[in-house]
Amino acid sequence: MAILFSKSSGVNNAQVGRLETPIKMVIEHESDLQTKQGGIRDWLFNVERSAKFGETIVGQNEFDVFQAAVEGAGAENDDLQETYRKFIEHIQFMKEFTITAEMMEDAAYGVAADAKRRAENFTRAYYKTQHKICEYALAHGTAASGTFARAALDLTAPDGKPLFSSSHKWGGKRQSGTQSNYFWGDIFGTGTDTRTLSTTAFEEALAELAVKLRNMKDENGDILGYTADTIILPGNRPLAETIAKKVCGSEGATGNGYNDINLHFGNWNVIVMPNWQTSDDRVMIMSREANKNLSGNMFYNRVPLTVTSWCDNHTGNYIWNGRCRFGVGFGSYKHILLAVDAASAVTGATSL
Repeated sequence: MAILFSKSSGVNNAQVGRLETPIKMVIEHESDLQTKQGGIRDWLFNVERSAKFGETIVGQNEFDVFQAAVEGAGAENDDLQETYRKFIEHIQFMKEFTITAEMMEDAAYGVAADAKRRAENFTRAYYKTQHKICEYALAHGTAASGTFARAALDLTAPDGKPLFSSSHKWGGKRQSGTQSNYFWGDIFGTGTDTRTLSTTAFEEALAELAVKLRNMKDENGDILGYTADTIILPGNRPLAETIAKKVCGSEGATGNGYNDINLHFGNWNVIVMPNWQTSDDRVMIMSREANKNLSGNMFYNRVPLTVTSWCDNHTGNYIWNGRCRFGVGFGSYKHILLAVDAASAVTGATSL
């Protein structure tokens, strides 16, 4: 992730000059650390650069299978048709921090401790904004829109439905239909919050959900066949998290004494989204390959963090301003699904 720096012209204050380079180095160093650490954005989203106002994702049907032809006959003509468009608009985000004149005067030996902390937190806030907006978009995927840090977000898939819906559309002029990527049922087991962990229930539900994702249809109505390999869990449901980790991390099938093999072992990455706080147990599963090939979860960097600095003539304070632009959205719904652990129907979801 690049970070651009510029300095306002005419800044000749010697005190300012002593702080500018050290703080710039602190911000760049913190940026390098944050980039290496990754996060929700890098684990669950396709990150791409953009040079436009926004990005449009266009869907097409595929060529149908070849048709048999008798000797001397011509080939049947086939063509590609546009089936959907999804526009993701970039949003501007900004933040400032101030180093007071007194702090500059007292920073005789490098950057004052508080100034260094502010510079580090400034960069962390930039990356935190990106990761949290990605978490927000997925966590609120049952709605068509949402608001994050005063920014209005479009949370719909290309068919105009929320990312998670029981009536997603597929197809075009040739044929069309609907399909669901939002389910409810016995996912983790039944009972109260003090229930006995039911790894068997989750093992069976996970297999069924994986088949649901694998059987997603493309715009021709053909089965896509992608393999789910990522489990995404809320950050405040420890029992569900324990069940998922047991099922995915045990070589043998859990909950029986027959030494059965565990078909899920080694096939899943388990990711917990800390800021996804739910009042019930639920889980998302995703195919990383489908996410990439179908332009599923998209994050576009339009303008990286651009930092400018100047001295306020009225106060003598030194001001640092950060500005960036990026866009978040969904170019498909066929790469991911959501399931809620419930004993009765959930509005907008399909029975598992």
